[in-house]
Amino acid sequence: MDLASHPGTQPRVHELVALDGALALELGRNDDGLEMSIVVGQHADLGTGQAGEDQLGDFIGRHGGFAGSDTARNSKGEGVPAVGCRLWAFLDRPARAMTDPSLMIARGRRVLATEAAAVAALEHRLDDSFARACDVVLACTGKVVVTGMGKSGHVGSKIAATLASTGTPSFFLHPGEAIHGDIGMITAADVVLALSNSGETDELLTILPVIKRLDVPLIALTGNGGSTLARYATVTLDVSVPAEACPLNLAPTASTTATLAMGDALAIAVLEARGFTEEDFARSHPGGSLGRRLLLHVEDVMRKGDELPRVGPDTPLSAGLLEMSRKGLGMTTVVDAAGRVLGIFTDGDLRRTLDKQLDIHATRMADVMTTQCKVAEPRMLAAEAVHLMETHRITSLPVVQSNDDRLLVGALNVHDLLRAGVM
Repeated sequence: MDLASHPGTQPRVHELVALDGALALELGRNDDGLEMSIVVGQHADLGTGQAGEDQLGDFIGRHGGFAGSDTARNSKGEGVPAVGCRLWAFLDRPARAMTDPSLMIARGRRVLATEAAAVAALEHRLDDSFARACDVVLACTGKVVVTGMGKSGHVGSKIAATLASTGTPSFFLHPGEAIHGDIGMITAADVVLALSNSGETDELLTILPVIKRLDVPLIALTGNGGSTLARYATVTLDVSVPAEACPLNLAPTASTTATLAMGDALAIAVLEARGFTEEDFARSHPGGSLGRRLLLHVEDVMRKGDELPRVGPDTPLSAGLLEMSRKGLGMTTVVDAAGRVLGIFTDGDLRRTLDKQLDIHATRMADVMTTQCKVAEPRMLAAEAVHLMETHRITSLPVVQSNDDRLLVGALNVHDLLRAGVM
């Protein structure tokens, strides 16, 4: 196959070959001996010698009777099915070819490989510029103002959200709104993080002089180190990519993925430098299961006061069973005169007691209780109480003031934790 230089030629020829192969299988025809030579030149049709006829229809229509006959000639002069005819038949049914599962999977893998390579390349570019960018963010006493147009703007919104949720106050400013008054949101205490692959986005360039006059530090994430944005920036982070994942090399794909990854790297590096903890994270995520797991404490969900099941060590088992039924926790605590936990009696203990055929009226609670039982403390995270129950396969816990004095202050079971949304 003889190919002249033409932008995008190679991928298109691969498509034609793939389609021709699929068509051969579909029609079940014998292509032995068929010679096919395709030469694609910019604005040149080699079959006619006429300029400006490089469309697929013109090409097929002028080579070997592709569009108008059912046969072509092979090297022996014998009539064989014309490739052009079969291509036209194939193009009349594009859905069957272009959505072929193997082609769709191959395209998806190509995109993922392209974007993975773009992100992997960033690792080797991180240098002192990245460290300076982290220092600028850490030194900020105001907010990090993230800005960008189009797809860069969407990526910027996510970066701003990540920064805000990981201990760095941040918000997104649309440059189109900024040039119509919203630039007043930027103060001298802020840092601006600007995103532009080209570094020449008109709306961004319009607000750069204002940022400069405010003497606000500017961090640029751009794929063009020689751009206007890069020249204005205090620190420039290189997010360039060799090619987009789009076969036309037009739709922002690999470049936006690389920019997002660099934003995440910046946010997490700053997070670690701040000593950001799980509880810090939970404070910015009070809603949903994440916030409940990280913020809710045992004291927030435990039963207390008259809801607590408790009996003395000399209480008859029959009275202990009544206490368990009244309080509905599936257990009762056994406490001394000062209210310290001596043990616990649960539904499981009851089954074991009945197996021994003990007299429930003559048996004391001290004789059947479980001593050295597991307990929780009020300031323990509810999620820790869940872990304690799961580890020891229990369904309820007494809550004591501290593990040293074992003074009973509450109790809870799995249903309390389920209602609170912790489990």
